[in-house]
Amino acid sequence: AAAFEQQLDDYNSIMIKALADRFAEAFAEYLHYKVRKDIWGYASDENLSNQDLISEQYKGIRPAPGYPACPDHLEKPTIFKILNVEHEIGVKLTESMAMWPASSVSGYYFANLESKYFGLGKIKEDQVIDYAKRRAISTEMATKWLAPNIAD
Repeated sequence: AAAFEQQLDDYNSIMIKALADRFAEAFAEYLHYKVRKDIWGYASDENLSNQDLISEQYKGIRPAPGYPACPDHLEKPTIFKILNVEHEIGVKLTESMAMWPASSVSGYYFANLESKYFGLGKIKEDQVIDYAKRRAISTEMATKWLAPNIAD
């Protein structure tokens, strides 16, 4: 992408970045498949069609920090520390908790056969205050990171 940007070729730069994003997501989905079938083996007999995979008919879930089921990006540093991500694969976190390079993904695997995706929805100020106390962070910091989920 950088080479195309140097040539002022925005179209190909955007296409390369979009393709890299798709590859990252596809690889994350493939790893989830390998975990289900082989590594943890809780769905070793799984035999799903492409449509079943697209509609997430498999057992278990793969939520990620910053998405509706777990909107708090502040969990990313915990993941990165436990897995020594920066040293192991060179992915870094920016100040805004974005991953660099941009075509990177992180998340959790839940093997519980009854686990389902859900969106947190809107929360109220008292919940933000309680959350801040539980995380041992300031209410201001909790408000900053949970802003999209705070009810007006």
